[in-house]
Amino acid sequence: MSLDFATLSQLRRTHPGWRLLVADHAPLVVSFLQQTFIEPNVRVMAQPELESRLEDLLFQLREREGDKLFPRSAREYLDDWAQHDKGWLRKFYPPASDEAHFDLTPATEKAIAWLESLTQREFVGTESRLLTVFELLRQMISGTEADPDTRIRELQAQRDEIDREIERVQAGDFKLLDDTALRDRFQQVSSTARELLSDFREVEQNFRQLDLQVREQIATWEGRKGELLSRIFGERDAISDSDQGRSFRAFWDFLMSPASQDELTELLEKVFELDAVSSFEQDRRLKRIHYDWLDAGEHTQRTVARLSQQLRRYLDDQAYLENKRIMQMLDGISARAMAVREQMPTGDFFSIEMPSADIQLPMERPLHNLPLKPMLDTEIEVADSSEISTEALYNQINIDKQRLKAQIRQCLQTQQQVSLTDVIGQHPLQHGLAELVAYLSIAGSDRHALFDDSHQDRIRWQDEDGLWRQAQLPRIIFIRP
Repeated sequence: MSLDFATLSQLRRTHPGWRLLVADHAPLVVSFLQQTFIEPNVRVMAQPELESRLEDLLFQLREREGDKLFPRSAREYLDDWAQHDKGWLRKFYPPASDEAHFDLTPATEKAIAWLESLTQREFVGTESRLLTVFELLRQMISGTEADPDTRIRELQAQRDEIDREIERVQAGDFKLLDDTALRDRFQQVSSTARELLSDFREVEQNFRQLDLQVREQIATWEGRKGELLSRIFGERDAISDSDQGRSFRAFWDFLMSPASQDELTELLEKVFELDAVSSFEQDRRLKRIHYDWLDAGEHTQRTVARLSQQLRRYLDDQAYLENKRIMQMLDGISARAMAVREQMPTGDFFSIEMPSADIQLPMERPLHNLPLKPMLDTEIEVADSSEISTEALYNQINIDKQRLKAQIRQCLQTQQQVSLTDVIGQHPLQHGLAELVAYLSIAGSDRHALFDDSHQDRIRWQDEDGLWRQAQLPRIIFIRP
């Protein structure tokens, strides 16, 4: 985008980030939102808790700066910041909740990130960014090379370089990164990780915009249902197939891989144990940044799920309206028939050449079949004296959920996360489907468990008769709290 005079003038009038930078109480807004949402990576917060935190901050500022500096209440400030002319917060009501919640807007997060960049950093690292540029350029050239011979030569050159590096290491000739290089790379990792969290909020905002457009079209649509669905699915596919959508999908698939998460956890733990990094001013939240990514990505996935739910509700409403219209037409035909029942036509009003005809009038067909009423015998007969086995009444299966939870905790003692398939692999199902359903109940009530609908797992077990059974279900991942 070219930053000409007209573009900048429009941004100054309409962009929430620009309005935040020139606001009278910008220090209050930025400091509060940064400490409340960005630092702890809180995606959504209920209104009572947010008001309480803002009231505490306002009390401290009034004690230090005077009572006249911020005369309004916390609720008034929050409602004002969420107004359309400000656009710094998003106020909404989650499904099945009558309590307002707040979240940052992408424009506000961008403005806060720009203000953070104005503060003086301990040092400005350039080497890591230059190496990143070179590595990205190499990947672009290598990834677009269609000549097999050229790619083979490049791979052979890389292999030769690796062999030479192995020989140097075996001879004891290798270099270690100094403290400056380690801090430079750590700073680049921290900056990129925080930018990813900001990107999640922007991707979620794009899907919310699509959801809003769909609701508006459904509310005002007067044409055929097929045309509306074609337009809606076209817009959704356009976002999913865009560069942003494909990149987000690839990122989410890689992040949901247990192997990738274990590797990332191990790498972060080793990096934080380095002396150069431990003595460097750092964001300790970076050590659990992949869990923040999972939380942010799950919010985005829920937004997409709500869009699908809105489409399904629209289809159900349309089917109900069509059935209602058919019933109204049938009732109209019945009413007209009843009106002319006493005034039957006279004379020859119908004739055929055949001696007889099998005529079935539409009104002779029943509109519905009456349900059959069972005939109940009120007399009680004396049963025979044969004994009836009551063993089946006592052979009930009791699933011990505490034992299943203990098995999950045992698997998480050596790993940061484990899938349900891994748990069952170490502790096979003893009671078949009933025990599997108990695992699903535990995962549904555990806030640290994730359901990945993009991957399907197959779980097999052997029943009492020796037959093998299997069930297919979305991948369930238990994460160590």
